[in-house]
Amino acid sequence: MELQKSLLHNIGQCLSAASETVAIAESVTAGFLQFSFSQIHDASTVFKGGLTVYDKSQKKELMKLGQSHNSDRDLVSGEIAEEMALKISEIFDTDWGIGITGYSQPSEISDFKTFAYFSFAYKGEIILTKILELHPRTESVNAQLYYTEFLLGCLKCELNKIAMQSHSFTGHG
Repeated sequence: MELQKSLLHNIGQCLSAASETVAIAESVTAGFLQFSFSQIHDASTVFKGGLTVYDKSQKKELMKLGQSHNSDRDLVSGEIAEEMALKISEIFDTDWGIGITGYSQPSEISDFKTFAYFSFAYKGEIILTKILELHPRTESVNAQLYYTEFLLGCLKCELNKIAMQSHSFTGHG
């Protein structure tokens, strides 16, 4: 799977045109999302940075996630993806926050399934949370790349929706 440069270009243009920035908190994608955003032309104008919090202790210690959870299970859920998106946006002071957590390969703790939850925060509000499920035989690296590309496609759709809403509020369009 090759990185879709045109998709990244479009995301960069949308963010730049709106003078908006993004930060990423990722677990299952292990840095692929941050790498992808670094490939945008003039990335530093739209991408402020991110954190890769791969294990449960890092999610709890660095991002203060799952504080309301008494369970000792690893922190993978839609709610955790939302917390990640909101927290990373707060940490980096960005318009957009992206959180993704899940499994790139089946394990006992994932009930032998391969899936990820991702969430987008926009201006302090969750605007999208989804689960993406893959075949359990998907190779780990392919799962990580697929999650990254799917999430980027969803982000482009959300950027378009926000842009359309702003045009209708301003009377342009």
